[in-house]
Amino acid sequence: MALSPTPPQSEHPTVENDPHLKRLFSLLSEMGSVLVCYSGGVDSAFVLAAAHRVLGPRAVGMTAVSPSLPSFERDAAVDLARRIGARHELVESGEIEDANYTKNDVDRCFHCKSELYRLSAKKKVDWSLDWVANGTNLDDLGDYRPGLEAAKNAEVRSVLVECGFRKEDVRRGAALLGLPVWNKPASACLSSRIPYGTEVTRERLAQIDGLEGELHRLGLEQVRVRWHALGSTRDTAPGAIARIEVEARELMRAFELRDTIVEAGKRCGFRYVTLDLQGYRTGSHNEVLVGRSLRVVS
Repeated sequence: MALSPTPPQSEHPTVENDPHLKRLFSLLSEMGSVLVCYSGGVDSAFVLAAAHRVLGPRAVGMTAVSPSLPSFERDAAVDLARRIGARHELVESGEIEDANYTKNDVDRCFHCKSELYRLSAKKKVDWSLDWVANGTNLDDLGDYRPGLEAAKNAEVRSVLVECGFRKEDVRRGAALLGLPVWNKPASACLSSRIPYGTEVTRERLAQIDGLEGELHRLGLEQVRVRWHALGSTRDTAPGAIARIEVEARELMRAFELRDTIVEAGKRCGFRYVTLDLQGYRTGSHNEVLVGRSLRVVS
């Protein structure tokens, strides 16, 4: 993944002078010890790096591993935790065995996060830690995110929200701490590539993971492979449509690679491979929910 070499400028350019970082360090110090739910994305990586800086071995990053975690994201998370120097544990997650999750209603994320926080609560006790924290920031509160309710139910600390961090503050802080992922593109679990109401299966997740991995290896940075059924959503036979989203600036590059991309899609079991001309946009998975009454939990 290509990352910009120049971090954002700020009137508080040092770790010692940044007010958000000072508040975060102080809060983490008060917490004493913490398990960080760590995916390898910029938000959770920033929390883990800050916690490790303040708490040392009393901060542990936990990554829940399941078929919905992209394989390249898992490998990147392991590498980044090693670079941070923090203790990092991979724990198998079982949400794929939960029918409430696999039926893929609009509350799917709630069931996924409930499993994550169930695991983290157990491991917090096993590892003799005081708190569980996630990487939620203030900008996350405005989207439809059922997982926020799961965090509230499990009494998980959203330390970035508590300290007033928005996404731009997270990226600036991550750059100040020397994290190479300070401007990493947003990511999401592979199940978010499957339309609501279409069953989540291991096979479909493997198709998506395989093709997204191929696209990243071709040098495309912000990628989503949206899985669409040709017929019945309950038909598990091969033959789905891959609708590929890339950043608008990468559309021409993707079109130039179309033959290679189609071949990769066929190898991954897709019958048709398409390119979404609107390009990647945040929240496109939720576009079908427009006009429905949604309760956003803050």
